[in-house]
Amino acid sequence: MLPGPPTPASRSAAISQPQPSWQRPLLSMLLVVSIGLGLLGLGGCQAAGQPPRAVLLQALGLQIELTQQAIAEALDLESSAGRPQVSRVRVDRQEAIPIGLGKGLHLTGQFDWRLAEDPYRVDSPFELYLLRGERGESWRLARPIGTADDSISQEWLVDPLPLKGG
Repeated sequence: MLPGPPTPASRSAAISQPQPSWQRPLLSMLLVVSIGLGLLGLGGCQAAGQPPRAVLLQALGLQIELTQQAIAEALDLESSAGRPQVSRVRVDRQEAIPIGLGKGLHLTGQFDWRLAEDPYRVDSPFELYLLRGERGESWRLARPIGTADDSISQEWLVDPLPLKGG
């Protein structure tokens, strides 16, 4: 006679049987390694060395403000009040470059922006140079002055990014 199908009681007994002692450390190690690999994979979602999105938004906003000020001064006009609103930054290309004696990034892409009291939003290309702080914890907006044959002899204007909420 053939044995009948297992009953729920016999299944739970099979599941609750203790594992051999050598399997516990192996399972723990596999769990730790898989979590570590998962976190490493999540960290790779942002391009290596790319500044956070908030830094890109601040730098683009500052670049717009500085450009507006330069145009207003050149035309002997009053500069507009209020900060531009920057959104939807899409980085197409990024390359590490030396800026002076520091480590910098040259980024190009597209972004949306609008002036402070202007209802129209504009989708524009951008070219941005950012200089990493000495300890790698901060970023500054760098702007090339004139033209140069290479990035080593290039002169740069460097502006700190505005503080958050400021």
